[in-house]
Amino acid sequence: MQRHDDISWIDAKISYNTCEGWGFLCQAPVVLFVCLFVNILAAKLLVEFILNWIYRLPVIQNRYSLKVSSFPHRHVLITGCDSGFGNLLARQLDGRGFRVIAACLTEEGASALSSLASPRLKTLQLDVTDSASIRRAVEAVRAEVGERGLWGLVNNAGRSIPIGPTEWMQLEDFRKVLDVNLIGVIEVTLAFLPLLKKARGRVVNVASILGRLALTGGGYCLSKYGVEAFSDSLRREMQHFGINVSIIEPGFFKTAVTRPDLIEADLRRLWTRLPQDVKDSYGASYINDCKRSSMFSIPDISKVTWCMSHALTARFPRTRYGAGWDAKFLWIPLSYLPSFVSDFITNLLLPAPKNEKKKKE
Repeated sequence: MQRHDDISWIDAKISYNTCEGWGFLCQAPVVLFVCLFVNILAAKLLVEFILNWIYRLPVIQNRYSLKVSSFPHRHVLITGCDSGFGNLLARQLDGRGFRVIAACLTEEGASALSSLASPRLKTLQLDVTDSASIRRAVEAVRAEVGERGLWGLVNNAGRSIPIGPTEWMQLEDFRKVLDVNLIGVIEVTLAFLPLLKKARGRVVNVASILGRLALTGGGYCLSKYGVEAFSDSLRREMQHFGINVSIIEPGFFKTAVTRPDLIEADLRRLWTRLPQDVKDSYGASYINDCKRSSMFSIPDISKVTWCMSHALTARFPRTRYGAGWDAKFLWIPLSYLPSFVSDFITNLLLPAPKNEKKKKE
């Protein structure tokens, strides 16, 4: 027993002396990691710079600046128009002469929007989780568009909560978000495809950078990954019928979906049903840490609606639109990096449980 202890002590001493004499070698993994990350990020930014330069060439600019005509004869249906992106887009397209059909969840939302728009804009109530509500909306839109068909469908309706650590969730929490953000998008799209095929129109699906990089638990990231996959398969199938499908990938913007007070209230609701051992592992300060991290958001939501408008009006719409500087220069580039790099960076940015903080200390 004594001999084993002596050998262990000698090994430790040798290891210590080696690091003492060659300290830079002990830090080699960290240095290599940092160098790798910097090189990959630099390469990504270089590619972005070159692509942006190419996009600014006159021939490319002309291609992307070409617009479809006859806005007053084109109907666009937008879901989730009570507030946020959908509300602003409806008013912007109405101002440009489109025949907008704005779908709102509540009567109050529909009335408020109507008061801000021209008589040309029509509203209807739509719950994307209710099949009967979707069927009624299809009949109303069919009567409105006639033989012209539906030029644009913008699947914008969505919800974020419940959102939080996966360990805090129950199966029903996932269903609540998936039913709106994914199943709702699929069912609405399927219902309106016949009208879209008549007009050889556009489908614009609002995903998120969280459809590229899963930063949190709950159904939100799952739903947005699903929207990305659904949109990709739909685009490849519908191109044969002249229908374009575009995906909008916003960063973090200030809307009802990202309101810190609502997210905090829901986190506290989830907290109350957790067993004590789980609470202890996260610590009482975890919710406040989450609240602070969720307070950062971009107030100018027109950056997102510009992307939506371009997808509806450009003769050659893009497949994907990254909206917001955080999406373009942080989250989307991060999604291309190796998993161990993106994991390391996101762990620096996201709140850590109490147990994890102790390990770091």
